[in-house]
Amino acid sequence: MDCLARCGHELYRRHLRMTLLNSLVKGGLTTFSTKNAAIVQGDCLEVLPEIQSDTVDLIFAGSPYNIGKKFGNFIDSWPSIQEYAQWCSVWMDECIRILSPTGSMYIMSSTQAMPYIDIWLRDRINILSRIVWAYDSSGVQARKYFGSLYEPILYCVKNKKAYTFNSDDILVEAKTGAVRNLIDYRKAVPVPYNTKKVPGNTWYVPRVRYRMPEYEEHPSQKPEALMERIILASSNAGDLVLDPFGGTFTTCAVAQRLGRTTVGIESQTEFIKIGLRRLNIADHYQGVKLSAPDKSYQRTARRLL
Repeated sequence: MDCLARCGHELYRRHLRMTLLNSLVKGGLTTFSTKNAAIVQGDCLEVLPEIQSDTVDLIFAGSPYNIGKKFGNFIDSWPSIQEYAQWCSVWMDECIRILSPTGSMYIMSSTQAMPYIDIWLRDRINILSRIVWAYDSSGVQARKYFGSLYEPILYCVKNKKAYTFNSDDILVEAKTGAVRNLIDYRKAVPVPYNTKKVPGNTWYVPRVRYRMPEYEEHPSQKPEALMERIILASSNAGDLVLDPFGGTFTTCAVAQRLGRTTVGIESQTEFIKIGLRRLNIADHYQGVKLSAPDKSYQRTARRLL
C-alpha cells in the first residue's frame, strides 16, 4: 500500500471512528473516550443497535457463561440453556451486522453453551476455527468426573475469501525443528524442519493469577497474551476493535497498546472504572482516584521494610 493509499485508509478509518462515537453520544449513551479508545456504559443489547453496519474490523465477545457467577450487580444465570442461547443470538446477530465485510469475530463461551452458539452461527457466518484455550488449575476441578480445564473459542469471518490474518505476527516455536533439530529426509535435498509455525487450534495460556501485574478484581479476567494473539492475527494498526462485554477491558487495553482503535461496552460501574484507568481515559471517577488493586502481599512486603 503506497503512502497516498495509506493516508486515504487512515482518513476513512478516522471518519468511521468519529461516526461511531457521534452515533453513540447522540443515542444518549454514557461514553468516555480518548482519540483511540472509548468506553460505553450500558447493556450491549441497547448499545450495539446504535452502531453503524459494516464498521468494526474485529470483535471479541466473551459474554457471561450462564454458570452463576456474580459480575457486580449482575448474576449470570438464565432459567434455561435455551433462554440463554436466545439471549446470545440477539447480540451475536448485532455483532454480525456491524462487522465489516472483511472483518473477523471471536466468540468465547462455556463448554456447556458453545454447541448451541456454534450451531446458530453456522448458517450466518463462516467459522474457520474452533479454538481450545487450555490452562492448568492449582485447585481440584472435580472428584467424580473429569474437570474442565479449557474454554472454547469460535473464530469467524464474514468473507472467507477476504479477511485479515497476519500469520507472521503470531508465529510460535515448532518443536520438531527448534527443539528436536530433526531433518526432513523425504525431500530430494534433506532440510531441517521449520523452527517457527502458525499456532494450531489448541492454545495453552495460563489464567490470570493474583500476583500477576495485569490482575484486576473480576471473576473471569482474560489474559493479555490470549488477546494479543487474537488482535495481532485478525487486525491491523488503526483498525477498529470492539468488545461488547468489556469486563476488565483487557481486549481494549491490548488493542490500544498495539495501535488499534478500540471500543468496549460494559454495564457495571465498578468495571467501567477499571477500563477508565487501564485505557488512560481518566485517573479519577466522580472525584475518587482510580488505582490498581492493592494486593495483600504488597502491603505485607511494605510492612517488612
